[in-house]
Amino acid sequence: MKISIFGLGYVGLANALLLGQHEQVLAYDIVDEKIKMLQQKESPLIDADVIDFLKHDKSHVEYTSDFEQAVNHGDFLLIATPTDYNSTDNFFDTSSIEAVIEKALAIKPASTFIIKSTIPVGYVERIKGKYQTDNIIFSPEFLREGKALYDNLYPSRIIVGECSDRGKTIADMFKRGAIKEDIHVLLTHSTEAEAIKLFSNTYLALRVAYFNELDTYAEVKGLDAKQIIKGVGLDPRIGNHYNNPSFGYGGYCLPKDTKQLKANYQDVPEDLISAIVASNTTRKDFVANQILARHPKVVGIHRLTMKTNSDNFRHSSIQGIMKRIKAKGVEVVVYEPSLSEETFFNSRVIKDFDEFKRISDIIVANRFEASLKEVTAKVYTRDLFHDN
Repeated sequence: MKISIFGLGYVGLANALLLGQHEQVLAYDIVDEKIKMLQQKESPLIDADVIDFLKHDKSHVEYTSDFEQAVNHGDFLLIATPTDYNSTDNFFDTSSIEAVIEKALAIKPASTFIIKSTIPVGYVERIKGKYQTDNIIFSPEFLREGKALYDNLYPSRIIVGECSDRGKTIADMFKRGAIKEDIHVLLTHSTEAEAIKLFSNTYLALRVAYFNELDTYAEVKGLDAKQIIKGVGLDPRIGNHYNNPSFGYGGYCLPKDTKQLKANYQDVPEDLISAIVASNTTRKDFVANQILARHPKVVGIHRLTMKTNSDNFRHSSIQGIMKRIKAKGVEVVVYEPSLSEETFFNSRVIKDFDEFKRISDIIVANRFEASLKEVTAKVYTRDLFHDN
């Protein structure tokens, strides 16, 4: 099949490489430099599987900066553009999706779209009416940053928001590229598929918030949080997974998806969804206060990324900690090897790791790395299990 991909972030590139094993894929992005890198088989992302696929030609994908060429190529046009949360409107900014749809329909009115970007509940039905077309399908992605291609090759499930032969064709297309066998496939209505995506991520945020609040209690009361979490997790209904405390849930998806779901509850009674959103702010307040209680003159932020083996720090929780510490007049310096700039939000970026360790009174690390072992006494972290 001929597939065109629009947007080559984690979601778009992972899908391009997955589908390119068996389909004819043409991938488009507005960033010329990204296209040039991919044409030279260089990955713009830190993702081991993506790097491996590109280096060893495991997937045959063509890359282009020509929008019209991409539209005319595809039987299906897969949209994976960013949908940031607009805090003013209290809704996802879906303008990037609509820009693709409008421009594509002007070129090829019979275009069929598969939306992979995260969208509000009810979006597809509304947008079908706006553009007078039934050829818009939502298929949610469930990918982790840094493991995006892996999660496509070994998917937890494949969901397509259309109960039809076309929906089955799309599901089979994603399934064909996967390595995992016996994949759960679910065809639903579009609005239910949208809800599945938001409720899934909000549950993950709930779990992060729960173990963070458990950890807050243990730290205040002088208890061993690790022992408590291990004991709680021995209940098979809870399990010892996704339970490592942090400075709060962050990254690109969970903060915006929880807020979007909360916005979708505007005419529905709820307490829990709002509490999940509020809990993340409370956790950052607590962590910042714990650091400030040590009266440091210089606080060193070790890595801005949410996880180890990642280059992405969009909306990382440690940035919230930084802002709170700086607001109290304490100097903050940053060690982040992926940054080329001299400053980050008016904080000095220290390039030399030894200098960073020397000048920092406290080193704040959302995730502990082996390089910090020699200065463990300076490190403040809640990374109990050394696991993402």
